[in-house]
Amino acid sequence: MTILAWIIFLLIVVALLALDLGVFNKNPHEISTSEALKMTALWVGCALLFSVAIFFTYQYDWFSLRSSSPDVIIHNGDGVDAGLQYLTGWLIEKSLSLDNIFVMVMLFTYFKVPAKYQHEVLFWGILGALVFRGVMIVLGAALVNKFSWIMYVFGVLLIISALKMMFGKDDEFDADKSTIIKIIRKIYPVSSTLEGDKFFTHIDGIRAVTPLFVVLMVIETTDVMFAVDSIPAVFSVTTDSFIVFTSNIFAILGLRSLYFVLASIMNKFEYLKVSLFILLLFIGVKMLLMDVVHISIGMSLSIIALILGVGILASYIHSRRIAKDDNE
Repeated sequence: MTILAWIIFLLIVVALLALDLGVFNKNPHEISTSEALKMTALWVGCALLFSVAIFFTYQYDWFSLRSSSPDVIIHNGDGVDAGLQYLTGWLIEKSLSLDNIFVMVMLFTYFKVPAKYQHEVLFWGILGALVFRGVMIVLGAALVNKFSWIMYVFGVLLIISALKMMFGKDDEFDADKSTIIKIIRKIYPVSSTLEGDKFFTHIDGIRAVTPLFVVLMVIETTDVMFAVDSIPAVFSVTTDSFIVFTSNIFAILGLRSLYFVLASIMNKFEYLKVSLFILLLFIGVKMLLMDVVHISIGMSLSIIALILGVGILASYIHSRRIAKDDNE
């Protein structure tokens, strides 16, 4: 019965992706801010609606998900706990994916990808992320279940990532230094110009890849690196692979539309990186002290929401103050 839950979820994801690409974005076009806001609201609504499905599934043990991992849910499989774990995991992944948007903006700017082709690149990028994250979550869950001490390793990795994020040097993207681009160039010639929305072309009769394909590959590998942070962070909330996977997937499904909402105003989020630093630090320390200090799922969700809320509010006040000074 457990495998049936996974099949149903994957079918839901396929249907949503087909609706997104086949109906809402059938023809390549520049995504307006209002359209992106509507799509973002739709994806958030879908994610929140699925939390209701998580509640009933674990409350009444549909598909035997609860009984297959009885040690995961805190209060004997209570659906409320399962729903809170899903929402906390979704919020963690959603917030950490904001840093991914910085990279996307930088890549599209560097390769001069027109706005009307960006959505398709992001679509295929997210599709690849589904596969990679699925594999990483299954492996991560297996490691956690076999070696309980791996949680301490995850905690240390998150603290190191937080310190690198806050105090590391933000280098501009350089294609000549990119490992993935060097590998691509060894396999295929790379066209110097875009060919519409095509990933492949021909140069003097020889099959080659376009800059659009290069951007896609860099986004895929970048997402894997970000997943090394975000997936262990969600494991701090629950080791139930179904909740970890579904919360991750719903968070990244809405990443494309969120990109088009935030891409033009990312420079106004002055204190976002500070919030993400504190968030990773909190989760890392929480994992290291999990046998000493117990923080409930509800409290964790509240603390995470507070960290993000303060960062966004501080950024808004800062940008308003700068705008006011410029007008004076």
